Amino acid sequence: MADAILQVRDLSAAIEEGEILHGISLDICPGETHVLMGPNGAGKSTLGHTLMGNPVYKVTGGHIFFEGEDITELSSDKRAARGMFLSFQNPLEVPGLSVETFLRGALRKKTGRPVRILKFKKELAAALDLLQMDASYAERDLNVGFSGGEKKKAEILQLLILSPKLAILDETDSGLDVDAVRTVSMGIQEYQKRTGGALLVITHSTRILDSLKVDRTHVMVRGKLVAEGDASLIDEINREGFEKYIAMRGGEA
Repeated sequence: MADAILQVRDLSAAIEEGEILHGISLDICPGETHVLMGPNGAGKSTLGHTLMGNPVYKVTGGHIFFEGEDITELSSDKRAARGMFLSFQNPLEVPGLSVETFLRGALRKKTGRPVRILKFKKELAAALDLLQMDASYAERDLNVGFSGGEKKKAEILQLLILSPKLAILDETDSGLDVDAVRTVSMGIQEYQKRTGGALLVITHSTRILDSLKVDRTHVMVRGKLVAEGDASLIDEINREGFEKYIAMRGGEA
């Protein structure tokens, strides 16, 4: 097995109201697809934001290693520069900043090199076409006036252009119709095919997983990982729900 690109060891994290994550440990290797499931309020999104260094969440214990380096204290922008990516459950609108300008700036920040404009425009056009987004989206203000589905497609557009080593996708299929889920899934597949990147897919639905090869499934309840298995665990949860896992944590999630 390849060395893990992400290693999480006994990670605990809190906000002002109190601790949310309790002793989380997991390994993700290059090219693997991991799925994180659990009932609402389990702490799934908190884990994604903590891994990405969101300062709202304070690490109270444990460590995060990326490619063997302890990044527990690194800022979000430095984690992104090293090859980490987080798609937001509710992407923010940024008036006055076009999609193309944002992507070009993010790419320059990630690589530390000037962006070759013609190459960039060609790759952007191809990604827009794959996601069935009109070319005019590149000139629109980032997420401003976008529908929920368009915002999620814009997140996958960023994934394709930035080509991170590890992508954390937070409820990417939330609010999408069947056709949009299929399109987004195609974008994720293309990302993995092109880069061999690793995925951590945070979801309470399984529609987006139908076209992905899942290596490991993790179940979180009340801020703690209570079960782990292969893709068959997803089928079990679809049949039986989270009730028995909630019981492992001694009450409602």
